[in-house]
Amino acid sequence: MPLTGIANCDTLIAYCNTWLGGVQMTLGDKLRSLRSVEGSLRGLGRPMTQQELAAAMKREVGRGLSQAYLSQIEGGSRPHLTHTTRELLARFFRVYPGFLVDDPEGYTLDLQSEVRVIDAKVDSWLYAGVEQFSSDPELSRALLAIAQHEDSRRAVLLLAEILSTPSLADRLGEVLRPEMSPTVRPQGSGHPPPGFLQN
Repeated sequence: MPLTGIANCDTLIAYCNTWLGGVQMTLGDKLRSLRSVEGSLRGLGRPMTQQELAAAMKREVGRGLSQAYLSQIEGGSRPHLTHTTRELLARFFRVYPGFLVDDPEGYTLDLQSEVRVIDAKVDSWLYAGVEQFSSDPELSRALLAIAQHEDSRRAVLLLAEILSTPSLADRLGEVLRPEMSPTVRPQGSGHPPPGFLQN
């Protein structure tokens, strides 16, 4: 599954708004920002180029746009998309098609609910961690699993509660990941010890 599948719309919108300082965004700004996010998610360490985007779309969704057309969109000479083009880009980037328009006059982040913005910032932070710790695949996978959770903020808060409860993390580790347990217990036969059932 391509890494684009991990990015949900709230995360991308928050990343885009953070990237541009929360200012009103044009369609071109959004497409540039989405290419940046996609490059990061794919481990490129840079934004995807327009040419890479065109090729990836063709490969992954079966239909692509030309680099020249993408350049026109980003440059503002094509401020409106056809329905088909909007749907194609939305499918590739896994965003709502309605995101792929210029922000209306007077749009600000204050129009989003505070909780949604916080959740999106947590997701952005987690996805950045996935990229930052890519040299540690196990940690990167763990951060990605939290970021993919429907309510990643709640998952992080739950993790904090688990870690603050004495020995709960160790007990969970013994059950869920015995190979990582600090004390590996010998495995039994699964049968009760002799005399266990005697009165």
